[in-house]
Amino acid sequence: MRTGLVAAALLWAGVAMMQAPVASAGHGGHEGAAQHMDHLAVLLDLTDEQKAQVQAILEEQHAKMKARFDAARSSGQKPSFDEMKAQHAQAMQDTITKLTPVLSPLQLKKFQILMQEHGPPRGGFHGGPPPGPAPQ
Repeated sequence: MRTGLVAAALLWAGVAMMQAPVASAGHGGHEGAAQHMDHLAVLLDLTDEQKAQVQAILEEQHAKMKARFDAARSSGQKPSFDEMKAQHAQAMQDTITKLTPVLSPLQLKKFQILMQEHGPPRGGFHGGPPPGPAPQ
């Protein structure tokens, strides 16, 4: 079961990372999704219009991935690591395709680099451990 959850976490990693809180050095806590989006807007030098469009795209992609995860979990299916990796790659490609008309080529390249550098968030996607039993 743990392997299935780890694989599911990889599916979420791409876009969910941009929505997830991350550790904040100043408070020892977590940033909110809005603060995380503000940080992304600064890193990518987004206009207000671009910020709204990027946020909508990322939220849509996150919702799609969460729906896939929930469906797999409720059906009891345990996709293989390779299947999850392929789904993650497809989700990332879908996100890039949707962001392409919104971002400049430089902004898009920066986004891709950020996604490669940060990888999956640690501690789950909402600041806690992934669902399921605690690792042994």
